[in-house]
Amino acid sequence: MSRMIATLFGVGYMRPASGTWGSLAALPLFWVLHVLGGPWLAALAILLVFALGLWATRIETRATGNEDPSEIVIDEVVGQWIALFPVSYGASFAGAAITDLWPGWVAAFLLFRLFDIWKPWLVGRADRRGDPLGVMLDDVWAGIFAAICVILLAILAHGVLLL
Repeated sequence: MSRMIATLFGVGYMRPASGTWGSLAALPLFWVLHVLGGPWLAALAILLVFALGLWATRIETRATGNEDPSEIVIDEVVGQWIALFPVSYGASFAGAAITDLWPGWVAAFLLFRLFDIWKPWLVGRADRRGDPLGVMLDDVWAGIFAAICVILLAILAHGVLLL
């Protein structure tokens, strides 16, 4: 079961760029969460999947002896969901369908992948931990940075930012 969770039911074995495949697989799952329960279910799912992902990552890294196997993509799911959270909240706040906010989806995906690959500041620090918590936390930080950028882009796009 830990391997199924860590690899998101085998998505992590897709090549090339297993992290990107994990992030892509996270998108329709997030849509389902939003449709079923809005941003509050999404927030709960982020916390739950983080805990499950940490558990599964601990087992899988111990079993393989590899501190960050590329097939583990549950961390990308958590990070991508964090990046998408402002889109869910915005759609709920505006009473709009979440698919109407498609530019936010695109920005969240691209920005999350950018921060996850680039690994600036806290993302890189978490990645260098070399333990299961670091595997999960680097994507949490990448998701947080992407979410902040999504919020800023939404402010700019909607003309709320007054300079």
